[in-house]
Amino acid sequence: MVAMKVENPVVWFEIYVDDLQRAKVFYETVFHTELTELVNPADDSAIKMLSFPGNMETKGRASGALVKMEGVQAGRNSTIVYFSSHDCRVEEDRVAGAGGKVVRSKISIGEYGFISLVADTEGNMIGIHSMD
Repeated sequence: MVAMKVENPVVWFEIYVDDLQRAKVFYETVFHTELTELVNPADDSAIKMLSFPGNMETKGRASGALVKMEGVQAGRNSTIVYFSSHDCRVEEDRVAGAGGKVVRSKISIGEYGFISLVADTEGNMIGIHSMD
């Protein structure tokens, strides 16, 4: 039997968007973070990316990017990325002002803390998780 790893295997995520600048404002406003342009090594003008802070070497925390790519529409998948928070109500309260929508207000998930489900300006559902 192979031993199971105890570390987070997720190292990267992508959130596809239709309007990169509008989505940038939403995520920077809600999470009080700065996204930076990620240079495409393939020099493909059909793909534009803005990266969340982080690096591929950080253990247990994934980084990722907002991505605008020709032929890929926003809001059409069934994967939910959860963002960490001290109290998910704080970020939830910023969602409407940033152009998004609260889908499910802060709820308890028992011993695992709390979550809020929100939609960004592009129709993507994301989660916010906190222990308080």
